[in-house]
Amino acid sequence: MRTRVKICGITRVEDALTAVALGADAIGLVFYAPSPRNVSINQAIEIVNQIPAFVTVVGLFVNAETSYIQEIISKVKLNILQFHGDESPEECMQYDMPFIKAIRVQTDTNLVQCAEAFSSAKALLLDTYTEGVAGGTGHVFDWNLIPATFRQTQGIRVILAGGLNVDNVAQAIKQVQPYAVDVSGGVEIAKGIKDTTKIAAFMQQVYLK
Repeated sequence: MRTRVKICGITRVEDALTAVALGADAIGLVFYAPSPRNVSINQAIEIVNQIPAFVTVVGLFVNAETSYIQEIISKVKLNILQFHGDESPEECMQYDMPFIKAIRVQTDTNLVQCAEAFSSAKALLLDTYTEGVAGGTGHVFDWNLIPATFRQTQGIRVILAGGLNVDNVAQAIKQVQPYAVDVSGGVEIAKGIKDTTKIAAFMQQVYLK
């Protein structure tokens, strides 16, 4: 089964279209003000309006107020939500939309327990833990922290994130065998500004697997 790709932290229409043209299955829009990749509602609408059929638009939130998420959902055509904070399963489920739950992996993270708690999620996104930072650090975590028992559990779809780039994504796919990979900083020339050459090279490495 092929590995799917999400290009996250899209802030410009041209970057979204480039990602799609080069084979990305999904794009991610960050609705988190502290992030340098944060987009406004108007930016998001402009980007989404240019996305063709069969490409998934993911809205990323970090411990956001319910009212804010509801406002985004009402104005921006998102296909799935991604919760990247400390949201409970109940908080993730309240919007009656499919969702992804991000888990920032540490040495003591019980991924099997996380999967049980968020069994209603369409996937678990495994990212690097950095104290005080929600994500997008560009650092890789130790993939050996993903136990074989977790990977082999039926029904769990793993999206691997955290410091992926053209130099390590092939090895990541070989070792972890994720359902999808998620990249942001690894295909940028500046935070929030994607690079066509880097996206193309990244996609080529994914296709090799």
